[in-house]
Amino acid sequence: MSVSSRSEDGLRQILVESGLVSAEQLSGLTGGKERPRLGQLLLERGVITTQQLAIALGHQLNVPYINLNTCQVQPEALRLIPGPVARKYNAIPLAIKDSALQVAMAEPDDVLALEALAARAQLKIKPAVAAVDEIREAIDRNYQAYGEIEKEFSRIPAPVPSTEERVSTEAIAGAPAVRAVSLIVEEAVKSRASDIHIEPGEDRLRVRYRIDGVLHETMSLPLTAHAPLISRLKIMANMNIADHHPQDGQFSVKVRKREIDVRVATIHTTYGEMAVLRILNKSFAALSLAEVGFAPDNLEEYERMLKSPYGMILSSGPTGSGKTTSLYASVNHLDRKGRNIITVEDPVEYRFKDINQIQVNPRAGLTFATGLRAIMRHDPDIILVGEIRDAETAGIAIQSALTGHLVLSSVHANDSVGALFRLLDLGVEPFLVSSALIGVVAQRLVRRICPHCQYLSSVPVEEQLAYSREMGEERTEFVYGSGCNSCSNTGYLGRTAAFEILRVSDEIRSMLVAGAGATQIRTQAQKEGMVTMWRDSMLKVKEGITTPSEVMRNIFSIG
Repeated sequence: MSVSSRSEDGLRQILVESGLVSAEQLSGLTGGKERPRLGQLLLERGVITTQQLAIALGHQLNVPYINLNTCQVQPEALRLIPGPVARKYNAIPLAIKDSALQVAMAEPDDVLALEALAARAQLKIKPAVAAVDEIREAIDRNYQAYGEIEKEFSRIPAPVPSTEERVSTEAIAGAPAVRAVSLIVEEAVKSRASDIHIEPGEDRLRVRYRIDGVLHETMSLPLTAHAPLISRLKIMANMNIADHHPQDGQFSVKVRKREIDVRVATIHTTYGEMAVLRILNKSFAALSLAEVGFAPDNLEEYERMLKSPYGMILSSGPTGSGKTTSLYASVNHLDRKGRNIITVEDPVEYRFKDINQIQVNPRAGLTFATGLRAIMRHDPDIILVGEIRDAETAGIAIQSALTGHLVLSSVHANDSVGALFRLLDLGVEPFLVSSALIGVVAQRLVRRICPHCQYLSSVPVEEQLAYSREMGEERTEFVYGSGCNSCSNTGYLGRTAAFEILRVSDEIRSMLVAGAGATQIRTQAQKEGMVTMWRDSMLKVKEGITTPSEVMRNIFSIG
């Protein structure tokens, strides 16, 4: 922490004059001789944000304030200051101007830091001030390890075809593969990726990250990297290196002081084994129902369903539509102290306090069906079945719902009505479905507009028509993201869910038993007030949460 070149009184005066802090809020706060102490106290008490503090410091020290979410960083400037040095001083180089290096700093009056940066860059330092959390994010974003990974693997000699297995095993003991896996996972976590794809091709090894549901190619490695990289992953995930059949495994790594769980799946392709790594972000397990994306009316309806003492609630949608996240949010919403909640999952992605979770293990004879049967002998109040895949599991789940238990589960279906007919397709009798089912929640994920670069933009006619047909109002301009550092120039940052909630009413029960078709049931559900997924997503467009093109890309089949 640096000694200020100006008094704390100057910072106090600027904070009060700018209206960021009142004199009453500052009364009793003493920062001593070191100026950052006052700012730290205000941050800890939630009085101001890091951005507001940075703006105030800029005024006090007469240095420009930089918004790093929108500021572009010059690659040639980055090369002058290594990543470890930037992290040490909470500073990131921005640009070279007039024979000086412009640097955004959390403490622009830190003389020691300025001297160290000048010595490293061999240029005069022109400081600017930025929010400390934005600086750390910018360092993570710009100092990426892709080049380092590629450099490491370029040193590995090409394997001899006849001794491929021996070379793979030996190569894995070398540092490049060990360090590369750590760096690849670390970069994925920093990039907010949910999956890592390692795919061999004819002349290169392609590495892609899935960020907000979209795959982005991040690096291209020589084919010599393929065998040691796959072997290293298999060792970490407790797989058989010599077995080229499809395998699954899991391992944990520590990234930025956080324990990250990684699920690994391998399969043999034309050019060799590919691997997909699922990054399990534990923060998703702590989401509330409101944070998942439920609109107020939908949230109220769903919470009423969860209050049912018994019956079945289904979550439907394709793979990757956020069903598990919604089910976990539902479990978090329920009473875990006074009720016995047991889950059977494949796999157990996140661990919860005060919930009994069971991992499916087909090799040991523990399937969803056998696990569900066993659960019934352990006095459950609420049962979560990860997925209904077959007739046996569907039958036991329905019977559990009919015998006084609240059952939550998921099925693969396009929409809420499709989930009803999925159960019928699995052989469950219509009268059992109508008796057991409380309701169905269908969902899709859509990307959120980046809040840092959003602006009003005119859109093509087809997007205007898609919106006007559903909402009954004409619009030519919608909120879009122009692309900035925060969203990696995509215009989107994070995702939210669009929902469709079908509550099984007495009328719909009668229609199911009478053999009504999907169209008839959907029409009746809409008469009873069901908001379709298409409409829910267009309401999110109206609110500036997502864009028409994103809705059309993900939910077009429902509209």
